[in-house]
Amino acid sequence: MKMGALVPILRTRHLKESVEFYTTVLGFQCTTWSDQWGWACLRRDQVEVMLALPNAHEPYEQPTFTGSLYIRMTQVALLWEQLQATTRICYPLEDFAYGMREFAIYDNNGYILQFGEAIAEGAARQDTPAGDGTAPPPCGRPA
Repeated sequence: MKMGALVPILRTRHLKESVEFYTTVLGFQCTTWSDQWGWACLRRDQVEVMLALPNAHEPYEQPTFTGSLYIRMTQVALLWEQLQATTRICYPLEDFAYGMREFAIYDNNGYILQFGEAIAEGAARQDTPAGDGTAPPPCGRPA
């Protein structure tokens, strides 16, 4: 048995506006859209996201996702330059002690989208929440 990919489905009452945000602001392509199902699929490179109107199977008042979507990429600083003046920022571009350069924004529904790129081991800042310069390695990197 092998799993392929994890593709989030983000609920929204604003499907058209959300598709527009992901395509216009973030450069995704809308690969599938169904007004009948109230659903769209978007893709950019290897990243895929589905957007859907609320359905009868679960209550929906507003987005309640308590995590974030973390997108690994190259040239994260270039994307930061493109987005910093036109999106709502969660936190600005920063180098972290765990070896990632990243920033985060909110999409038009309030979901947090983080964008990160691996950096050279010695280039990361040495201050961490623990204050001791140590941090766990990112997923997919050996300790």
